[in-house]
Amino acid sequence: MKNGLVIADSGPIFSLAIIDKLEILNILFDSIRIPLAVWEEITRDKKTEHYQRIHLFFHDKTQQIKGFNELSFLMDFGESESVILYKELQADFLLIDDKKARKIAENFGLNCIGTIGLLSVARDKKIISELKPLFETFLQNKRFYSIALLNTILANHKENRINLRP
Repeated sequence: MKNGLVIADSGPIFSLAIIDKLEILNILFDSIRIPLAVWEEITRDKKTEHYQRIHLFFHDKTQQIKGFNELSFLMDFGESESVILYKELQADFLLIDDKKARKIAENFGLNCIGTIGLLSVARDKKIISELKPLFETFLQNKRFYSIALLNTILANHKENRINLRP
C-alpha cells in the first residue's frame, strides 16, 4: 500500500540523488510533486554529478502554487512554497530535512518526514537492504545529518554504528 501524495523539498531530493535512491519515492508514494521554487533550486547547477538524474525524475512533477507565498519571511523560498503546495493539494506528507522549516511546518499541522525517516521506512519494507553504506555516502558528500541520529537509526535496524575514526 502506498502513502498518497508527497511534496518534496530540495534537501531530501539532493540526498536521495547522491545515493541513487530517488525511485524510493515512486515505491512509497502514489504521487510526488514539487513547487517551482524547488525545481529552480534542484536544476540551477547543470554541472553537478546528479543533475541529469534529478532532472529526469522531477521534470514532470512540478507544480506552481496558486496563492501568494506569505511564508518566505519564515523559511527559504523552496521550503515555503513546499508548505503552501502541501496545503493547496492537501498532501499526505512533506519531505523536508531542514530542522527549522520542519518545525514550522509541523506547527502548521503538516505531516513531515525527513530523508533519514524515509530511508528507515524503506528499510522496514525491505526496499533497501542496508542503511549504513547510504549514511556513509551522505557523510562523504557533505550531507549534514546528526551522527547520533544516524547511529540511533542504525541501532534500531540492528546495523553497525558509524565510526568517524579512521
